[in-house]
Order: sequence, then C-alpha cells, then structure tokens
Amino acid sequence: MPYLLLIVEPTGQRAARSAEQGAAVYQRMLDYAQELQQKGVLLGVNSLKREAVRLESRAGRAAVLDGPFTEAKELIGGYFLLNVASREEALRHARDCPAAEWATIEVRETGPCYS
Repeated sequence: MPYLLLIVEPTGQRAARSAEQGAAVYQRMLDYAQELQQKGVLLGVNSLKREAVRLESRAGRAAVLDGPFTEAKELIGGYFLLNVASREEALRHARDCPAAEWATIEVRETGPCYS
C-alpha cells in the first residue's frame, strides 16, 4: 500500500546551513533515495523549493496568493512516496530517513479520501 513520507522542516533552516553543509545533507538524502529504490519500495521522490503559490476557488472566483508566506512556521521540504506492506514498515523507513535528524517526517497512507 502506498505511503507518503512528507519532510516538514522549520522555515529558515536551509538558509542557516553553509553551502558545504547543504551539499552534504542533500547527498545523504540522495543516498537514502537510492537505498529505497534498491529495496524496491520507492515510487517517487522530490525535493520542494520554498517558493510557493496558493490558490483558493470559492463561489466560482479564484484567488491566487504568491509566497513566501511569512506566517508559515514550517515548510514541506520534499517527499518520498513508498509502496510498502504496512504502516509499521512505512514508519521504519521514516526512522531511517536522514531528514528525521533535522525535520519531522509525517507519514500518511495514500488513497481515496472521499468516503
């Protein structure tokens, strides 16, 4: 069953790293993604940029707001989409994620949510 591991980071954390620290962290995440791929559980992975745009559509009117959003205390830094047998297996992979050392890993089962 598919599970999404969301990397939830404090805002400003990336800017606080030196270029060398940022490169080392990024390499650790690439290595982790490769391990998941070799285990045959990785369906998708990507890092997300801080810049964002928000869209709301109410009563036929769309509103678009460009970020960054100063009220945000966290940002979604990226995700791993896994295909694993259980929630417990997804949590084991989340514990192994290097980002768990500096961010929160939010684990969500994916699938229909309209019931």
